[in-house]
Amino acid sequence: MQEAADRADAILDATFKAIKPTVRWTPTYIVPAECYVDRDRTVMTIISEQRRAAFLGVVERFWKSEGYKLIDVSANGLAANFRTEDGFQLQVLIGAHGQAHFSVTTPCVEKSDVSAPSSPPAGPDHAQQQAPAPNVHSDFWSSEEPLPSASRGA
Repeated sequence: MQEAADRADAILDATFKAIKPTVRWTPTYIVPAECYVDRDRTVMTIISEQRRAAFLGVVERFWKSEGYKLIDVSANGLAANFRTEDGFQLQVLIGAHGQAHFSVTTPCVEKSDVSAPSSPPAGPDHAQQQAPAPNVHSDFWSSEEPLPSASRGA
C-alpha cells in the first residue's frame, strides 16, 4: 500500500507542477481502505467561473500527455475521471465557490501501513480537518475576466 500511495502522491505532485500559474492546495488525508488508498488534495485558490474550463483544460491536457485515459466527464463539465495504465483512478472536480478537488485512488494492493503524504502543502495544512472554502486570490485563476477562446478547455 505504501508504494501505491507514493505513486498516487507522485501523480498529484506532477499534476500540480503542470498547473501554471501555480495554485495553493492542502492535502486531505484519508485512512487506507481494505486494499486501496485515496490521496486527495483540495485547492485553496479561488477558481472563478470564467476560468474553470481553462483550469480543467490544463489538468486534462496534462493527464492525456501522460497517457492517462479519459473515462468520463460530468454533464456540467466540472468533473473529469481518468485511469492510468496501471489502474490508478484520477478525478478532478470543481465544487462550490470555485474550489477544485483532486483524488487519486490506487488499485487494490496488498494491505500494509501507509504514512501521510510526504509532499508539503502549498499553503496551510488542513489534512486533519475539513478544508475551508477557497480563500486564496490569484490574479489569473480568480479573475472574472473571460479568457480568449483559444485559451479555453481541453
